[in-house]
Amino acid sequence: MHREKSCVIDLSKIGGSGEFNCPKCGSKISPDDSSEDAYRIVEPVVKDDRLEMIVLQCNKCGLKMRLIGFNVLED
Repeated sequence: MHREKSCVIDLSKIGGSGEFNCPKCGSKISPDDSSEDAYRIVEPVVKDDRLEMIVLQCNKCGLKMRLIGFNVLED
């Protein structure tokens, strides 16, 4: 059985604008990029009207990333 590759990115540990590099290929992932050239949003996860997690997929290498830590951005 083929297991899909994924990783967890904790936004509370990323400083600055929230920009980071794909852990697999190094492609720049930026919240300011709305073109979906570098990545695409696979699934937003909302609980009790709060964003809990977003699953992104890198368009260059196909790695799926689960972004967590949005509660820090709200404070």
